Amino acid sequence: MSEWTGKRIEAKIAEAIGTLIVTGEIKHARLSTLCSVSRVDLSPDGAYATIYISSPLDEDELAQSVEALSRASAFIQKRLGSFLKTRNTPKLRFKADTSVVEGQRINALIDQLNINGNDA
Repeated sequence: MSEWTGKRIEAKIAEAIGTLIVTGEIKHARLSTLCSVSRVDLSPDGAYATIYISSPLDEDELAQSVEALSRASAFIQKRLGSFLKTRNTPKLRFKADTSVVEGQRINALIDQLNINGNDA
């Protein structure tokens, strides 16, 4: 699979899963609609896709949402197959992406250093 084709499929996967989350088609009590797809990594052969999920919620709620998505992966893969219209639909793996929260924490520390540095 060419790099361009892989990137196009990654974008379509992110769009489709994001739509399924926001519209509430994935019915699971622990899945928050505030979750979003931050990144998709497709394996070179297109057999697996790792979907990174981010959320402004705390880490426990993010972990619960990732668990809920993992449990619904067969349903999501089936819906994805009709959306992608490719010969094979990749097997989905979900992981929590805490980079947004880490970035906010680092920015807060920098702001705190700037405030303390200006007082001296």
